[in-house]
Amino acid sequence: MATFTFTPHIGRLPTPPSPSFPTSSSKRKLKANSVATTTRASLQTSPPTLSDPFVLQLAETLEDSLPSSSSPFPLHKLRESSSESLLSTPWPSRRDEPFRFTDVSFIKQSQIHPISNPPQSSELSTIPLENQFTNVVIVDGHFVKSVSNLTELPNGVYVGSLIDLPSESIAKRVSDFVDRKFVGDLFWAINGVGAPDLTVVYVPAGCKVENPIHLRYFSIHGGEEGSNELAISNPRVLVLVENGGEIEIIEEFLSGDQGRSYWANPVLDVVIGSKGRVKHSYIQNQSLNAAHIKWTSVQQESTSAYELVEISTGGRLSRHNIHIQQLGPETTTELSTLHLSVGNQTQDLHSSLVLDHPRGYSRQLHKCIVANPQGQAVFDGNVKVNRYAQQTDAGQLTRSLLLEPRATVNVKPNLQIIADDVKCSHGAAISDLEETQLFYFQARGIDLKTARKALIFSFGSEVIERLPSSSVRKRVEHHIKELLNPTLETSQH
Repeated sequence: MATFTFTPHIGRLPTPPSPSFPTSSSKRKLKANSVATTTRASLQTSPPTLSDPFVLQLAETLEDSLPSSSSPFPLHKLRESSSESLLSTPWPSRRDEPFRFTDVSFIKQSQIHPISNPPQSSELSTIPLENQFTNVVIVDGHFVKSVSNLTELPNGVYVGSLIDLPSESIAKRVSDFVDRKFVGDLFWAINGVGAPDLTVVYVPAGCKVENPIHLRYFSIHGGEEGSNELAISNPRVLVLVENGGEIEIIEEFLSGDQGRSYWANPVLDVVIGSKGRVKHSYIQNQSLNAAHIKWTSVQQESTSAYELVEISTGGRLSRHNIHIQQLGPETTTELSTLHLSVGNQTQDLHSSLVLDHPRGYSRQLHKCIVANPQGQAVFDGNVKVNRYAQQTDAGQLTRSLLLEPRATVNVKPNLQIIADDVKCSHGAAISDLEETQLFYFQARGIDLKTARKALIFSFGSEVIERLPSSSVRKRVEHHIKELLNPTLETSQH
């Protein structure tokens, strides 16, 4: 039978992993830059923390891959704050609670090298053109203006590299945000140290961007299928929407070769001003030999709205960390995610939603389909309703469909309520297709295979139908059917 774990709430102290020393015979000292300076400063103000040798070597490698020329001030500050966090954090193991069901050891055992330079013009010939939307092309972490389409932007809207910001006022807003105190986990810090650039999407106050901004991420470098090589890229994007602004963002992660092995480690930061609105579609279809570990951080001011629809099907390991803070009253957050594991894949969603103000509203729907005996899905969703978040309405639901024996899902819905005047709920359901549903189809002359296809597609379509763009929605539907059809043809049920 398929196995699952359901833990409504778990709290235990993680056990620090034993360090594993790098095998490289040559060990270099960190240059006298922000990484070393930040480390010394932190040691003067706090007890010494032993750095993980692997993490230290990775930090050195990322540092050496960056251009020697001076970086813009916000990017320099980002690297400085990230390095402080990075060098005091060990590589996670299964003994750490956030990674109890997610094994990242194969990354540590690989030969990791950063992608130092932007792609060559000859390599860009493989990038398909996109004429339907305004689109940003990011290749192996590098923003590539020459193949992006940034025409027809409204007045005052900026989309592009940090270094080309059109005004000091926007630069100051970006710098103020980078100076914030939020710090994610190790992978967030790795991105902060290794990001070659910061791509900025800026929407001025009161501006409604009619057409979606399509962020297309391509991974074209990496090891051949079966190799031990992982090329790491660290794309970083900031979406800054001022008061009353509105925008739709489509993030799509693609691979030039579905057999290549690489490590995509992106971060998206979203800041939404009062009465602002952001619709966010996130589609992950990377190589089945890749590691894809993404951070999405969202800050919402009062009466703002943020809506995420996520479809994740690629990656040997795919993990999405979402951290959302409602920073004012009457704020709306809606999250809808569909994860599909058709091979030896781990699809992992870790979400954190913090409500601190009255009359907040949130809804989270997580669905996953595990269609392979060696596949697994993980859901760890934390909704925290703090003391002053009175009259909050928060709901969370996770539903999982296991189609094969030994398929695995681990779910941990977690609702923490400190306020006393709220309407909150959460739930979890894990099963194969119900016999009564299949019988309903068969009783009307529909064969078992067709019935299973219809039920499985309809299970995922509840999330797919929430994609705002009809063209993206149709393309995703077709892709899901292509992935599931071989599985259903060989199903033992």
